[in-house]
Amino acid sequence: MNPPRNSTAARDVASVLHPYTELKSHLTKGPVVIARGEGVRVWDDQGKDYIESVAGLWCAALGFSNERLVEAATAQMRRLPFYHAFTAKSYEPLIDLSEMLLERAPPSVDGAPMSKVFFANSGSEANDSAVKMVWYYNNAVGRPRKKKIIARLKGYHGVTVAAASLTGLPNNHRLFDLPIAGVLHTMTPHHYHGAEPGESEEDFATRCAEELEALILREDPETVAAMFAEPIMGAGGVILPPATYFEKIQAVLRKYDVLLVADEVICGFGRTGNYWGSQTYGIQPDILTCAKALSASFLPISAVMVNDRVFQGLAEGSSQVGTFGHGFTYSGHPVSAAVAIETLRIYDEMNLVEHAATVGAHMQAGLRERFAEHPLVGEVRGTGLIAGVELVEDKAARRNFDPARKLGARLMALGEQNGVILRAMPGDSIGFSPPLVITEAEVDEMLDRFGRALDALAVEIRREGIAAV
Repeated sequence: MNPPRNSTAARDVASVLHPYTELKSHLTKGPVVIARGEGVRVWDDQGKDYIESVAGLWCAALGFSNERLVEAATAQMRRLPFYHAFTAKSYEPLIDLSEMLLERAPPSVDGAPMSKVFFANSGSEANDSAVKMVWYYNNAVGRPRKKKIIARLKGYHGVTVAAASLTGLPNNHRLFDLPIAGVLHTMTPHHYHGAEPGESEEDFATRCAEELEALILREDPETVAAMFAEPIMGAGGVILPPATYFEKIQAVLRKYDVLLVADEVICGFGRTGNYWGSQTYGIQPDILTCAKALSASFLPISAVMVNDRVFQGLAEGSSQVGTFGHGFTYSGHPVSAAVAIETLRIYDEMNLVEHAATVGAHMQAGLRERFAEHPLVGEVRGTGLIAGVELVEDKAARRNFDPARKLGARLMALGEQNGVILRAMPGDSIGFSPPLVITEAEVDEMLDRFGRALDALAVEIRREGIAAV
């Protein structure tokens, strides 16, 4: 059914090219038009309220209303609405935010601190910048062959050309002529689907590390430069690393002098119950990228933090060339930086990391108690305020539904009917990543609404004879 003529939805269909949308069907289905937000809820243009179970795109950490961030942006716009960081220009919000991030950064290799911060506008730009830094670094230190980058199947690192190549999801490559040369992918560390019968998490982690080492040796260690990894794989299905995984992976990387880039775009700033996902899983990165919750997503900003070893290589390269020829017009934009500064202050004042750990434990328990035994659910997984619920056709065989049935998308639509915005991911996994300010009572209401949607899907499936539920 086409949206009513001249409605907001019809105007959207006529003019907007939507990301991550099936564009042809959108011409007839139209959008859900979101009109306003407050706390963990948003309202559409018809007045219907929804609990945002994924904080928009894993990012609205303080929810959809915060007057302090509005005031921070307004004050900075009046003082200095724009300046740039090119050719050694600076301004206080840029400096203050850099200092605050370095103070909060997880330790790098052998406990050394991070050294410097570079700013961009999105997680994709941050990861593309990190790729370029890795290449630049190795050229500068006399290792021009050491350029290949390893990522993981089902990993997600963004949509710009290099970042999309790192992303290990087929739909991000199809028809885009990706991945680019020099990007490699190693196995997904998902014990639920990847383990052999009777294989423990620790033994599975050993096998993951052995496959990584075999890949590096096959390619030649002198050509492998870095590995990108999310502490928890987000858009690939909220996949948690098996026990001892990062310990064993990092040992392989150090053995062959391969840099580790921790993609904290989703996990950073309290999502996993620690300030960084790297702290949750004992990761000591050479480079760290972050975005999203850096400004609670009130304004676009991202950051790349590098340790001193990497920075010294970049500095040497810039001396050879005459400049570090990379940057964006809006790198460290003063208004975005001011909002990020106020965001980090709010996190500290609210003790939001501890809140996320406490309320996250309540959400994890609720998901498992309510849905682990549901006939459509194969696995409930997560930690802190991030979780995944995976739908399966056969629980015993851990067999997913035929992707052509698009059950995840159907559950999303049923969720909207029941007042909860969900996120469906590969393998019919449903992600939960609500605003960090969510309360236990709001978690319960979110799970109630999800439960009604899940039960409605089970009824539909039973009628269609797809599975015995």
